[in-house]
Amino acid sequence: NKAKRNSFCVCQCLCSVKQLKNKQIIKYNRKGNFTNMPVNLKGRSLDSLLNFTTDEVNFLIDTSIDLKKAKYINAHATNRPFIGKNIAILFQKDSTRTRCAFEVAAADLGAGVTYIGPQGSNFGKKESIEDTAKVLGRFYDGIEFRGFAQSDIDALVQYSGVPVFNGLTDDEHPTQIIADFMTMKEQFGELKGKKVVFIGDIKNNVGHSVLIGAAFTGMHVTLIGPKKYHSQMRPEVIKACQKLFALNGGSLSFSDDKINAFHDNHTEFSAEVSKKFGKKYPVVKTGAMEVDNEVFQSKYNKSFDQAENRMHSIKAIMLAMIGS
Repeated sequence: NKAKRNSFCVCQCLCSVKQLKNKQIIKYNRKGNFTNMPVNLKGRSLDSLLNFTTDEVNFLIDTSIDLKKAKYINAHATNRPFIGKNIAILFQKDSTRTRCAFEVAAADLGAGVTYIGPQGSNFGKKESIEDTAKVLGRFYDGIEFRGFAQSDIDALVQYSGVPVFNGLTDDEHPTQIIADFMTMKEQFGELKGKKVVFIGDIKNNVGHSVLIGAAFTGMHVTLIGPKKYHSQMRPEVIKACQKLFALNGGSLSFSDDKINAFHDNHTEFSAEVSKKFGKKYPVVKTGAMEVDNEVFQSKYNKSFDQAENRMHSIKAIMLAMIGS
């Protein structure tokens, strides 16, 4: 439509994307070189968002929104900066959205993708993580890792020699959080001063990541979960986020909720729910029911926008960090 055409000027070899917030123009050619990119992330790895600055994190969020607009006018069809490049996506722990988002994002950019599942390699078994990292770094231009130990992705970053992207570890879920805050920014515009609430297992990777995202965007975050979980938050993350709140605005608060929303059947609460109600309500037996259908099917549910945005945000992350 006219509004979208006004935001994007596309020709055969050049795509110009307007940054609505600061009126800057980001230009990139088919080789993936940003000609006047305000933030240079080329060669970096997204292992933890805490290794980035406020400007860098917000740049990734804004670029994700720009690339989504470009996708909607099919601009990606004539701009494939990753032609001739290859990405490895390494999964110790499978995920529908993460895998599909990386595969489609890479395809849109022109890259080949190799999926390596939980049974598809000797990663950390017959082969050391260091050896795997060095081998994959010889074959690929970037590596996504979704698994358990943060030390595994740290080793991939240290030894592979190429950008590495954290698709989830026990500590953090940074690609998810870029998509989450992208979705919030689409809905509400400027995020500074807004409030976000996370309910559930606040000590897990997503609980910590929501806190980190709020600190970078100047939002007020409330973490709601069982009181015993408050003290189980990682103190180094709390400390880092308090410093960011001091710089960016926003705040952290806790609230006690004895009923912990559950994601699967691996928590104390979900095991209790499964035992008490699983026979009568089979849907909860494996922890599959995370939200009431009245909420999930309502107009307020933005989780499908959020799921789609995994692809756009991952594309922004790879484009910025791999470059050409």
